[in-house]
Amino acid sequence: MIEITLPDGSVKEFPENSTPIDVARSISEGLARNVISASFNGTTVETGTPLSTDGNLVLYTWSSDEGKKAFWHSTAHVLAQALEELYPGIKLTIGPAIDNGFYYDVDPGDHTISEKDFPAIEKKMLGIARGKHDYNMRAVSKAEALDYYKKQGNEYKVELIENLEDGTITFCDHDTFTDLCRGGHIPNTGIIKAVKLLNTAGAYWRGDEHKTQLTRIYGISFPKQKELNEYLQLLEEAKKRDHRKLGKELELFAFSQKVGQGLPLWLPKGAALRERLENFLKKAQKKAGYEQVVSPHIGQKELYVTSGHYAKYGADSFQPIHTPHEGEEFLLKPMNCPHHCEIYNARSWSYKELPKRYAEFGTVYRYEQSGELHGLTRVRGFTQDDAHIFCTPDQLDEEFRNVIDLVLYVFGSLGFENFTAQVSLRDPETPDKYIGSNENWEKAESAIINAAKEKGLNYVIETGEAAFYGPKLDFMVKDALGRSWQLGTIQVDYNLPERFDLTYKGSDNEMHRPVMIHRAPFGSMERFVAILLEHTAGNFPLWLMPDQAIILSISEKYEKYAEKVLNSLENYEIRALTDHRNETIGKKIREAEMKKIPYMLIVGENEEKEGTVSVRKHGEGDLGSISTKAFAKIVEEEISRTLKQF
Repeated sequence: MIEITLPDGSVKEFPENSTPIDVARSISEGLARNVISASFNGTTVETGTPLSTDGNLVLYTWSSDEGKKAFWHSTAHVLAQALEELYPGIKLTIGPAIDNGFYYDVDPGDHTISEKDFPAIEKKMLGIARGKHDYNMRAVSKAEALDYYKKQGNEYKVELIENLEDGTITFCDHDTFTDLCRGGHIPNTGIIKAVKLLNTAGAYWRGDEHKTQLTRIYGISFPKQKELNEYLQLLEEAKKRDHRKLGKELELFAFSQKVGQGLPLWLPKGAALRERLENFLKKAQKKAGYEQVVSPHIGQKELYVTSGHYAKYGADSFQPIHTPHEGEEFLLKPMNCPHHCEIYNARSWSYKELPKRYAEFGTVYRYEQSGELHGLTRVRGFTQDDAHIFCTPDQLDEEFRNVIDLVLYVFGSLGFENFTAQVSLRDPETPDKYIGSNENWEKAESAIINAAKEKGLNYVIETGEAAFYGPKLDFMVKDALGRSWQLGTIQVDYNLPERFDLTYKGSDNEMHRPVMIHRAPFGSMERFVAILLEHTAGNFPLWLMPDQAIILSISEKYEKYAEKVLNSLENYEIRALTDHRNETIGKKIREAEMKKIPYMLIVGENEEKEGTVSVRKHGEGDLGSISTKAFAKIVEEEISRTLKQF
């Protein structure tokens, strides 16, 4: 007999070689029908995998992230089989599950696969799925695996296998199809009831732009057609909210091939919106005791060698800038923290003067491959709302909690209310990925977990997601469409102070090492604006809107009164503009609605006589005629409801 421990802590005995599905059946037949994946002692297993030792078992259904991952990875196998049958001679590479669905990268050879081919591929996939073929894992030797793919002439799989250790290689079989795979599948293909291929893209083999460009096919699948229909409706809404589309319509930003890929140009309205976001955070930071600093856009290569960033991320930076002076190299600044370390190092400090909180909206540059660029969410030049706190170890817990308060204030003022905090820890299995002593890592990890508990955050722990120099607390925010984004991060760092020899004089008159906290509530201005655009569909909180009101005159006879209203609104610090075009009032209203201007103030004969404005709210309709003063009060109250106090 073996003892199986379930997630609720209960322990059950089963005969040796019982399977996860046997365990599920012992709990209920309903659970057994719904279980599609499992993990045993932290390792993903099949539902039919024999269990021969005591251990911890987790059963996954479609409703869990791990269940979806197994479902989508299994569908990727079906896609690969369909492609092989429809396009003889193509070469398969990899096909993982992703956050929403799956993809498979293939070398199509002489074939061309485009979106017009999707209906035929989907039909073939559903035909395979209806066969209810079991997924079966089997171990193979390295020699056997290499021989199998060499006979196929698939150099991609051969390269993958050559980097694997003998004794760790497995194949997955279903129907007539075999693929190199580590595991993690649903019981059989029949569970797949609905499939949709979404788009194709180019992808370099192993992410190397010097290697073959493959065809990547993205798709998604569901156990019910109804769920696919709902997802496709969500996709349509997402298209309407695409920040690239809205950014163009609202005249916020643009891109130019002459300027360069991934380098956004902020138009006047976008620049003003950015400035309001910056001022909003600067005001809160000032109250919290931060000081603004400014650092240059370049730095000597040695600066980033000292910090450890060059060794870890040098390949993702732009090539060094060489000066006429022999041996002198500079880099476009890929991050702000080394500069802030040197700002701290500009003078000596006493423990009585700490903490020091340096903040900067610092623009940084990182080389992203052209295929990875995407609107404002993935760019080559972006501005971080960076700050670094240098404190004593005794001050760490309080400072960390204060930063959490600041992040929550930002989220609350911008309508991000649905979020999970992710405690990102190092992976003890891969110590070479990190710098610093075990002792410092343990202290930093404990500080983050304690702060999350004390603040009552809904948090999860993710092992292996830490930065190379320290653990972090990431905020995973769900937008209006239920999509999850990483916004805001706080990191504890004992290592950069060591590498830059940062010190302060303690109460014992000895020199001590400060602790460093990295934090960025927005993350980057570019990505934050993109996510905010899609979350709000361009209907920003009133305090942030580029134009809060537009005055629409019924005819040119009332233009002077419209200008008088505009001047009055400016006195109330309301951002407004006028529309004096020789167009019908109906057309002016429709265009103002399309531009998402929150309030339309219509003025004509009656309004001029009575000294009022006829107010219409975006998306709601007429609110009636009121005085300019009364309208200003409405605006003030709406802003006070949404803009929290810090």
